[in-house]
Amino acid sequence: MNHLGKWFETGLWNSRLVVLSAVVASLLVALAMFYVATVDVAAMMGHLGHYHDMGLSMEARGELRASLVTHVVEIVDGYLFGAIMLIFALGLYELFISRIDAAEKSEFASRLLLIHSLDDLKDRLAKVVLVILIVKFFENALRMHFETPLDLLSLAGGVLLIAGALRLTHKGHKGSATEKSE
Repeated sequence: MNHLGKWFETGLWNSRLVVLSAVVASLLVALAMFYVATVDVAAMMGHLGHYHDMGLSMEARGELRASLVTHVVEIVDGYLFGAIMLIFALGLYELFISRIDAAEKSEFASRLLLIHSLDDLKDRLAKVVLVILIVKFFENALRMHFETPLDLLSLAGGVLLIAGALRLTHKGHKGSATEKSE
């Protein structure tokens, strides 16, 4: 029974390698998002060529400018989503498979990639998701038409909530740093 138990435990431990499928898939999604955002940059640069056209009316130039700014926000969103998938892939790999030696030797990896627990992974992902939500809020705010004072008040309330969320994440980050130093 002892030999069978060791064989079972070895198989159970090696079953963690199934996480490699999630790591590879997340990495592929990250690369795809970086590709999509980069193609969006190239497309935006093509539209940028029309901005200098002196024949454009002020209204057309304003619409083109709003379109370009919205496009930039979408590009930032794409790169952030790619980054979140990259962090997720690296975090899963470090948690379930092995430490990444190259990351441990890097001077800046501790700020981004070294993940020691599921809570570390959740914390890093939550912060990037918050930034994506802020970018999405900004994108929607650019498209919003302000017709009543209530519309402006809603925008101000949204900005206030975002500021509060950023403050709370910053405060939580400082608190965890002081706990680690004690």
